[in-house]
Amino acid sequence: MEFMTDPMGIETRSMEIIAPYLKNLNLNEEATKVYSRMIHAAGDVEYSSVIRIHPQAIEMAKNALKKGCNIYTDVEMVRTGINKKKLASFGGMVECLIASPEVAKIAKTEGITRSMAAMRQFGEKLDGAIVAIGNAPTALYEVLHLMETTSIRPAVIIGIPVGFVGAAESKEQLMKRSLVPYITVAGTKGGSPIAVSVVNAIMYVLDNKR
Repeated sequence: MEFMTDPMGIETRSMEIIAPYLKNLNLNEEATKVYSRMIHAAGDVEYSSVIRIHPQAIEMAKNALKKGCNIYTDVEMVRTGINKKKLASFGGMVECLIASPEVAKIAKTEGITRSMAAMRQFGEKLDGAIVAIGNAPTALYEVLHLMETTSIRPAVIIGIPVGFVGAAESKEQLMKRSLVPYITVAGTKGGSPIAVSVVNAIMYVLDNKR
């Protein structure tokens, strides 16, 4: 059985397969790259109909990255998947507190999820940063709450929690209530690999060297 072994060849062919599903969406070049990476990460062309990108989101994320912003995530899977070498080349780093003993203590004391406690612990660090949420709807709700009750304003929220309990609702609230640009996926689809694909896609828009 013959199969492709060249990584760049596989990627190029994948993008060729995805392209027809995007041709009628009137996307600019940068949005096309982000859509393509998300669909590629999911292996699901149906994503083309549920991706939601705020008109200013990609530009805001690019500007923040160029200024050396940090990225704050809800789970280790998102932190692990982000291209940290590429991020460091812009001057930023990625952080996740879900495994922090202090966060676990706060969550237990206050009767909230660890992902909520982690976002609270990040606090003012989120201002001007990129927030990438790929798993926990409660983390997304907490970021919305922080924006509504404080002066904290992330540069952009990549909010793509996945699942059947609260995920679709949290993303709907993101689109309705967010005070900053966002990138999300309507409905129950999503997950850490999709959130990661968005971050990496935007970094590759800025600098396509691997």
